[in-house]
Amino acid sequence: MDTFINKVEASGIITVDLLDYEPKEKSFFLDIKPFLFMEMIVKEKEFKAALETYDWLSLKGRSVAVGCSVDTIIPTWAYMLLVNNLMGIATHIDFCSAAALDRLLWRDAVLATDFSYLTGEKVVVRARPNLDPSLYMAAAEKLKPVVKTLLYGEAGMPKVIAKN
Repeated sequence: MDTFINKVEASGIITVDLLDYEPKEKSFFLDIKPFLFMEMIVKEKEFKAALETYDWLSLKGRSVAVGCSVDTIIPTWAYMLLVNNLMGIATHIDFCSAAALDRLLWRDAVLATDFSYLTGEKVVVRARPNLDPSLYMAAAEKLKPVVKTLLYGEAGMPKVIAKN
């Protein structure tokens, strides 16, 4: 009687999927444009008044990316005022697009992960063609010192990256 042997399972390769570290909630983009006088100019008095009327609590527990959708000069103190209003409300604040902040938080999650449970193992980082290369770089940075063999792709046909 022939028995089926799963060679992938028998290889002992452990798969790490970077999708497991993706932030659960997308970042919010806070556009400065509505706070500007005529949506073009920072006038201190009007800017501060607009900040006072904004519902900051609607951003409680969110990651907030700050930027401006119009091409205008924003003085640095304006960004500091925004942070002052977001402190204690937002979990993360940065000057970038929402997508860039999501990518940064995702990368930080990979770098913050304790992969010591993979010490001495053969580990493949699952190939996901649409993921940012910075995530794979972070995974390699964290896994290389720990694992016996670092691989990329799928457990059935991995590409060897490093052997320790």
